[in-house]
Amino acid sequence: MKRPNDPSPSENAPPPGRRSRGRPACSDAGGADSLLRSARKAFASNGYEATSVREIAKASGVDPALVAHHFGSKEALWIAVVEQIATEAASVIAKTAALREMPALGPRARVESAVALFIDQVFLTPDVGMFFSTAATETGTRLDLLTERVVRPFHDALVPLLRDAIEAGRMARQDPEILFMVLTGGVSKTVAYGHALRPFSSLPQRPRAFKQAVLTTALAMLGRI
Repeated sequence: MKRPNDPSPSENAPPPGRRSRGRPACSDAGGADSLLRSARKAFASNGYEATSVREIAKASGVDPALVAHHFGSKEALWIAVVEQIATEAASVIAKTAALREMPALGPRARVESAVALFIDQVFLTPDVGMFFSTAATETGTRLDLLTERVVRPFHDALVPLLRDAIEAGRMARQDPEILFMVLTGGVSKTVAYGHALRPFSSLPQRPRAFKQAVLTTALAMLGRI
């Protein structure tokens, strides 16, 4: 039974527009996404060891405690970034794998379609190339996770297409594994480090022309038959 001098529920509640102590200042979904985007850029620029939680939080405009709220630790945040990249790449990987089941396309046309799909994705998420480049400088469980969650699925979708086209005589005879690494690494780094190309070319300042030039060059790497 409520006594006359007891405070009402509204008196105990925090004022509208304010949050109770210890709770995040933004929605879970929005806060987590902002942290992941900032973390991806920070890890890509500085590497895992040189990146601090405080730096990531500052770039996101939130308190460092929010990182612990959403992810628990810096390593868990890094893993979440990899999972985000894997999620973004899943559609392209599925479309690439599906090309092998399209009899209307010849072996060479399937590879060319796969390369175009990959380049579209790279231009949508250019920071991923820099993230990969930085992460690949270390060894151990983090690189293993990145390989298994992102590289291997795309490898397993694209390499059979390359091998089919080579065996059918529709591409120059070459090692499909090496070609996979040269194609994916070369394209992703060229786009991610487009700023390094600017002193020599205006293409990075013209996105459509830049993408077309990257595609033309990548297809030329397949060899003419």
